[in-house]
Amino acid sequence: MLLKDFYPSRGAAEYVRCYRIVHFNFEKNQAIPAKPYTPRPENCLAFYPYDTERIQNVANGKQVQGLPVVLMGQALGLTQRYIGHEFLVIQIIFQAGALYRLTGIPLVELNNAYLSADEVFSKNIHFINEQLYHAPDYKRMIQIVDGFVLDLVEKSKKDLHPIDAVCQIMLKTNAAVSLDKLAKAACLSVKQFERNFKDRTGVNPKVFGRLVRFDHAFRTRNAQPDWDWQRIAFDCNYYDYQHLVRDYRDFTGLLPRAFHALGSPEESLGIAEQFYQVEQMSFKP
Repeated sequence: MLLKDFYPSRGAAEYVRCYRIVHFNFEKNQAIPAKPYTPRPENCLAFYPYDTERIQNVANGKQVQGLPVVLMGQALGLTQRYIGHEFLVIQIIFQAGALYRLTGIPLVELNNAYLSADEVFSKNIHFINEQLYHAPDYKRMIQIVDGFVLDLVEKSKKDLHPIDAVCQIMLKTNAAVSLDKLAKAACLSVKQFERNFKDRTGVNPKVFGRLVRFDHAFRTRNAQPDWDWQRIAFDCNYYDYQHLVRDYRDFTGLLPRAFHALGSPEESLGIAEQFYQVEQMSFKP
């Protein structure tokens, strides 16, 4: 059983926030609860070397299943994930703006996408998934996906932009900053900033900031279950508890307490999705 993030190599760090491994084993006769998967400020590429998962969009009921390598765009609503008894996913969590740089695709076109990765990348991506299946340990898995990213970097479509640095500041500070200040930091007019920001992240700066705060609140609640919601709201830079409630309703359709009462596969194993432990991996052969 593992939920852990790993730092990328130096050459991939400009494009990758972390590599995330989630590995669960359940007994064959064990009922596995669904995973209510929250929107989070990220785009990612996910490899499923063993069992794939079934995903259901809560808002429209649409389901997708059986995809061994998945590209996930910016999610804006809750999905339900249904996993198998031997569940292993290796995710490449991209830096803000990095997927746009690697593909040249305006990310607004990928919002709420959960699609077969070979629709965007080469079909050789399935060979990477096969390598992961045969990998002897987690260290080798991280080396495989890091090598894949380094190959993508060599074919990058777009250059680094000051907006990408602004996104990093927003992710790290989790604080509300005026649009004028953000645009100035990116050396753009407000209109140019909003348009380019949306191309590089999928959403406008205001929504991105809300996603950052909501994700922080969601993980803080899991990490500090004894804290009351007022404390969580203030700790996560909400003006008050009602603003936190609004984000939970908009992003999950539920009040905070109701959402956290749903349960998940990891909770059935005695753990919770929170601020993952990040490990520095050696990339030497």
